[in-house]
Amino acid sequence: MAKKDKDKDAKNKKKKDKGKKDKSKKAAEPVVQQTYTPGQSYADGTPMDSVTYLEAKLILKPDRFTSVQAFRDFGKLVQKTAKRVGVGFIPDVEAGLRPQVREITFGDTADFRLYNNAFILRRRIAYVDGFPVGDPEIVFKFRHPDEKQATSLDVRPNIAGKYRIKFKAEALPLKNEVGGYRILYSHNCQFGLSQMHDADKMSMATLVKVFPALGKLQKQSDEKLSLVNGGIVEEVLLPLGQLDFGKGLVGKCDIGLWRTRGEHKSLVGEFAFQVQFDKRESVGDKQKKLAAQFYISLQNDVADWLALGVTKTGMVYRLNGNEPQSHE
Repeated sequence: MAKKDKDKDAKNKKKKDKGKKDKSKKAAEPVVQQTYTPGQSYADGTPMDSVTYLEAKLILKPDRFTSVQAFRDFGKLVQKTAKRVGVGFIPDVEAGLRPQVREITFGDTADFRLYNNAFILRRRIAYVDGFPVGDPEIVFKFRHPDEKQATSLDVRPNIAGKYRIKFKAEALPLKNEVGGYRILYSHNCQFGLSQMHDADKMSMATLVKVFPALGKLQKQSDEKLSLVNGGIVEEVLLPLGQLDFGKGLVGKCDIGLWRTRGEHKSLVGEFAFQVQFDKRESVGDKQKKLAAQFYISLQNDVADWLALGVTKTGMVYRLNGNEPQSHE
């Protein structure tokens, strides 16, 4: 009996030691990993954000988009699928006008430290008749497949000006096949560039002050960010209309093309629709199922157009052939 007890103690000790080793491995995971429990608050006591948007995207091969008519042709396919599955479609008057044009750039360290840790920093400028209009928009986001991590990351900026928080569930097709979807959780903060008064806006020290969530990524006090792969993206965007899933769940849809400025190298197209809600519980099961049915049916109907396994941001990060280790 004594020998059995000793053997039992030895086994228990091994289990405890093994548990200790596993815990030490967990501590070495990416610095942005945080824990989350529903109802928790951020450090200042503000309740954690919750998802209030669904944005469903189809990433498209760019080669068919050689004119605005190709945008409208795709819009007809969207309407056809919507009618077949019972989704209402309200055309946008702007679908018959010239597309909108916006300039988009991304900032990151030379080793893509932001993107590799699931952060995205983007600037967007709208153009009308060839000239920039309005306040350039800054978007800071943490995008991750784990909702708990996306929720627990406080993306609020440390600025005196106005800003807006958007927390989206982003649906994308499966990476290797048509007819399903995966979800990325995108916790976003956006504001006009004029709301950020710091002089050196590409300094890591400035960005850490504005976005405290980046603090653990800074390596040196004099670090600077630069344009990702030196790329400036031109986005050509055409509103298509609104999709009506019933019970007040209505969302706009549009189609766009990303291409590089200068070379005008087409990178990727995208169809997207977005709906907003106060809380998930307010969306009926019928509407959820209809939205999913429409999204999957559209994938099957436009399968030849689809570019699987990529995102628009990912394409910019791969411009020079570099393969970042993103969470997407």
